Amino acid sequence: MEGVASIATRVAEIRTQIAAFHPPPANTSVSAASSVSAASFATAVTEAGRALRTPEGMPADLARYGNGRIPESALQRVGDTGHRLWAPAAASLDALMRAARADGVTIGITDSYRSYAEQVDLARRKGLYSQGGLAAKPGTSDHGWGRAVDLDLDAEAQSWMRANAGRFGFVEDTPREPWHWKYR
Repeated sequence: MEGVASIATRVAEIRTQIAAFHPPPANTSVSAASSVSAASFATAVTEAGRALRTPEGMPADLARYGNGRIPESALQRVGDTGHRLWAPAAASLDALMRAARADGVTIGITDSYRSYAEQVDLARRKGLYSQGGLAAKPGTSDHGWGRAVDLDLDAEAQSWMRANAGRFGFVEDTPREPWHWKYR
């Protein structure tokens, strides 16, 4: 996410654009000479809103798509599991799973990238995390960025993950969900 100063600057810019945007009287059209067009105003508001919803450290190639709207071309399968993540996360998870297997540890995947529609469905079925459920508010899920995975872990695999996942860029960052691991 942008720093507080950057967000404050962007808000000030939007306020300036709002002040400059004067809708025409009824039954007239906006002239090309307007200091700020409706289209540029809408674009500025959309960009500012996207910046406020983008997690800190979000790679630019993901941020441009939006949560739950990552195209297939930006996703990669994790080994032969059928699960997909943002390509760097998928490659790292694949390496992590190979290392675990070499240590005699089995790690399975139960969930990976979630489209926005899948996030809405999950929130409906499992409830919002903020209300005691197990789903993030649609459009805010780490799964929607293709950077989170839910793993099938027995006690040995959980212990292995806690000791080794950081080497592969994964962290356990969601209270109440020891199966949820995020790629940073």
